[in-house]
Amino acid sequence: MKHLRAIVTGVALLLSSLAANAVDIETAKGPVAIKDTPRKIAVYDVAAIDTLDRLGIRPAGVPKKLYVPELEHLKSGAEIIGDLFEPDLEALSSLNPDLVIVGSRSSAIAAATAEVAPTIDMTMDGNDLVEQAKVRLRTYGLLFNKSEEAAAAVRELDDEVKAARAAVAGKGNGLIVMTNGPKVSAYGPGSRFGWIHAALQLPPAVADIEAATHGEAVSFEFIRKANPDWILVLDRAAAVGSGEQNARATLDNELIAQTTAWKKGHVVYLPPADFYISAGGVQSMQHVMATIQKAFTAAP
Repeated sequence: MKHLRAIVTGVALLLSSLAANAVDIETAKGPVAIKDTPRKIAVYDVAAIDTLDRLGIRPAGVPKKLYVPELEHLKSGAEIIGDLFEPDLEALSSLNPDLVIVGSRSSAIAAATAEVAPTIDMTMDGNDLVEQAKVRLRTYGLLFNKSEEAAAAVRELDDEVKAARAAVAGKGNGLIVMTNGPKVSAYGPGSRFGWIHAALQLPPAVADIEAATHGEAVSFEFIRKANPDWILVLDRAAAVGSGEQNARATLDNELIAQTTAWKKGHVVYLPPADFYISAGGVQSMQHVMATIQKAFTAAP
């Protein structure tokens, strides 16, 4: 009987431990139950890799191109499992991860990776990107037993956003543009980059820009007529490493030179990969906030 009671007690403790490790997490596709803390993960989303790196979590599998220089160290000792758009399912199967994380550009491969291992989609987008980033932070903290580290990172991000918002206050309006070689698109509130206006309370130079994923293709004449106080620039070619004409060369023309932003030196070149590829990653978002804060603080 003593042995039986010991066995029953042991089983109860084991079940209790397993229950304690089970968590429900929020994903882009709704809540997902994760039974145990993942020990080996494969990650195809650069924003997720960025945030996990802040928490001290090293993925066992990563894409062959991470785009963000500060994340390159994570390739050391990790398995290369394809790229953001096409997974290497053989390498992924060989790795045999407990969990696969996809998001944003890699969300389309979720069905394929789910055939190999449990997969969650952690895509973020829209005007509330800062809040989504904090939700993801807390979620990863809960999932990987890093809640204290996640809480500290949330506070750091809040501080960066507040500092940038204070620097922006009263300094005029802004226009977000993306150059892609010689082509230019503009973004306003409600667009994929509209979170800048929302989070920093930066008045838009043009309120009715089409809220499309790829922005509204515009001419240099459009920018001259908008005459923004500030131009915030994303150089897509630099972000993806395409080698096309850079943003400074594209914007250096007679029409842009007539804007208030250009005349006053209020052209802010955002960190390309941080803003474009790993948007929502906590460290990348901090880099973007720091860049904006520095530029606006320097202005009289």
